[in-house]
Amino acid sequence: MTLRQQVLVLYLASSALDSHVVGWSRYDGTGASQPTTGDSDEPPYPDGVAALRDGWRLFQAAQLLPPHPGDEYGTSFLKHEFFFEKLT
Repeated sequence: MTLRQQVLVLYLASSALDSHVVGWSRYDGTGASQPTTGDSDEPPYPDGVAALRDGWRLFQAAQLLPPHPGDEYGTSFLKHEFFFEKLT
């Protein structure tokens, strides 16, 4: 049996895994689905812990970097990015 990977990327409100989801992406290497950006108004999980409870394995969390002085309130990218996987 060949294992295929599904990847779930959750962008959380803070670095805490139990903070709420503010953005997400899904990728399905099994070919069973073809999720696209904007295909749902609701996140797949309310927080990162809920994804863990559903069997997703956390394999990467964004590095915590302090903002440069003067940039504390600037907006750019979503900083709190967590990568999960399922092998099926």
